[in-house]
Amino acid sequence: MDHPGPASEQDFLALIDRHFPGACDHAPLPRGDDCAVLACPPTMALSTDLFLEDVHFRRAYFGPGDIGWKALAVNVSDIAAMGARPLGFSLGLMLPAGPPPAPGFWDELLAGMAALAREHGLALTGGDLSRAPLLGLCITIWGQPGPSGRLLTRAACRPGDVLLACGELGLVRAGLQALEAQGPAATASWPAATAAHLRPRPQVAAGLALAGQPGVRAAMDVSDGLAQDLPRLLGADRGPAPGAALALTPAALHPETLAWCQHTGQDPATFACLGGEDYALLAACDPGAAPEVIAAIPGARAIGTVTAAPGVTLNGQPAPARGFDHFSAT
Repeated sequence: MDHPGPASEQDFLALIDRHFPGACDHAPLPRGDDCAVLACPPTMALSTDLFLEDVHFRRAYFGPGDIGWKALAVNVSDIAAMGARPLGFSLGLMLPAGPPPAPGFWDELLAGMAALAREHGLALTGGDLSRAPLLGLCITIWGQPGPSGRLLTRAACRPGDVLLACGELGLVRAGLQALEAQGPAATASWPAATAAHLRPRPQVAAGLALAGQPGVRAAMDVSDGLAQDLPRLLGADRGPAPGAALALTPAALHPETLAWCQHTGQDPATFACLGGEDYALLAACDPGAAPEVIAAIPGARAIGTVTAAPGVTLNGQPAPARGFDHFSAT
């Protein structure tokens, strides 16, 4: 059913209530008080992400449901990277002045977000609304350790460890480039790549499984590209750190990534290494445990090894220096 645009803050709150339950076991007090009341586990993982128009998405090819889905998905991915189970989230909405962009826009946006929340049993505990110069969402999310009781962190890699990927590398970049070049029509020619960009699937099950494998030492999600994020996993942003030798063969990449690279004349391995918004999980694993870990997690695959010498190589050559950076001049 198409709902008219909210005429007041109370109308917007009522719209939110149509899509999200008011209380749950994790948040026993319904929304509406000055603060949420949470039944918290002893240890929690907490993360916050912004999702801003013309920085993280464009309405030219993002539908309102895609905006709501992805705004939550990028946060769920952070929880997955810690090997945790998401529990709940708080939502800040920045609303441009004037009428909604289209009839039912906000209803569809919240429906997309609520669909992903239901998949993961997530409670919306509250948040804030404000007029703003642009459309934006700010989500704070939290979760708890899974059955293993441990959370995965970065910077615990050792030379000889096997580097594992869970999820696709480079596929989202192919979808983004296709949408930028072709607009919404790209969804017909590049269905997997554009879907990976518009509605990423957080790797929660893989993260919980990684945390349950004793041989896994470290993990993170790949949100700025492998070239940017792998040094962070190794601990290069915290001091002296080991290096890595990546081996990205065509067999490690999605067919649409390979096809897009052939279509545009780009090297697939370099393309996938630069990546960006993959929302795959990257992990380091004791080499003796790697076969068991790979067998236990569908889609997990080895993409390289940790080296004693610093620096990162890609298929035997120096790897690209960086992936995506909000503050880079280029």
